[in-house]
Amino acid sequence: MSVILEAAGLSSAAWYRKKKETFGVKRGPKTVLSDEILLEETKAEIKRSKFHSEGYKKIHARMKKRGIRCGKNRVLKLLRHNNLLAPVRPVSNGSSRRHDGKIITDLPDIMWGTDGKQFYTEENGLCWFFGVIEHFNSEILSFHVAKKGNSFAALEPVKDAVKKRYGDLHEGVCCGVGLFLRSDHGTQYDAKVFKREIEFLGLQHSPAFVRSPECNGVIERFHRTLNEQVFSCMIFRNLEEARKEIEEFINKYNHEWIMHRLNYMTPLEYRKYREQLNCLKSA
Repeated sequence: MSVILEAAGLSSAAWYRKKKETFGVKRGPKTVLSDEILLEETKAEIKRSKFHSEGYKKIHARMKKRGIRCGKNRVLKLLRHNNLLAPVRPVSNGSSRRHDGKIITDLPDIMWGTDGKQFYTEENGLCWFFGVIEHFNSEILSFHVAKKGNSFAALEPVKDAVKKRYGDLHEGVCCGVGLFLRSDHGTQYDAKVFKREIEFLGLQHSPAFVRSPECNGVIERFHRTLNEQVFSCMIFRNLEEARKEIEEFINKYNHEWIMHRLNYMTPLEYRKYREQLNCLKSA
């Protein structure tokens, strides 16, 4: 280096000054969008979203659908530096039981999950939400809200989902299709009236392990989403108002809630994508 500087007629200070000037400068090709423009687009995407507290990966995926090309790590950096990251997610419950099985199915109508969740209304006090979810694409097939969370209320969304999918509720309508219904060991699902009804319909009951919500994790994850997006953000006057708001959210969820495990598609988009893929394979 000394020989090169001497031949160029420069002192050694010129070399060290050049290193100082270039230190910290981003290497590689220049990006199309500056950080300022990308930050404005990111803020606009957050405001445009119909959901709360979405992570940087979902924001990046939505921006990509709009034709804005950038790296997701760059979006994360901008969100972090501008204090726009979603709140910290809850940590694991520390259960010692191993759950190394698989509850996600590769095809629809192999396993549905059902469970109940309580919420509060001003006039009716504590009420219940019961839902049925498809393990294949996390689509909510049906739901029911009621003041009393008994077995009859828990059966309503199950019967509604069966009727929507198979067109009737006659005896054995689900026999031979290989459909399992996953639930926990709540009193609603261990009751004889519940077991007799699903046996009448031809559903195969698949109870989870005791004190192991991971076994029914698909609908448990939806309950967390429902709590974050609806129950923790709204105060319901009565049960009817709650039913209306929940129905509106579930419609948005099925059509617009993108998920990592579905390749950043919504539940209904993923179902349609897989149906088209199966048609091409069979052609």
